[in-house]
Amino acid sequence: MYKIEAIIRPHRLEAVRDALKEHDLIAVTVSDCRGAGRQSAPTHTFRGSQYSSGLEIRMRVEVFVNDAHLEEAVNAIQAAAMTGEVGDGKILVFKAEQAVRIRTNERGESAIS
Repeated sequence: MYKIEAIIRPHRLEAVRDALKEHDLIAVTVSDCRGAGRQSAPTHTFRGSQYSSGLEIRMRVEVFVNDAHLEEAVNAIQAAAMTGEVGDGKILVFKAEQAVRIRTNERGESAIS
């Protein structure tokens, strides 16, 4: 069992969700986030002054998959999130030790399927 965490551009979110749905991976968690990487942050103008927060707006997509679906999920996210430009994001994969479905007390891979 694995947790996949992808940091992507906000406008690629729907494409990533659609790509995951094509592989029957519909249970995802999405949150807004900000971060700094190789891409320079945009400058904003407020009351005539320019400033830069130094952080880009991104989306964090989290999905849990069983071992059999790991590669197809990573490949689907990568293909859907890629623009070919600096700042496309990262995909991180973590080993998940245990999952528990709160409602039914199912444990392990059955809790995430």
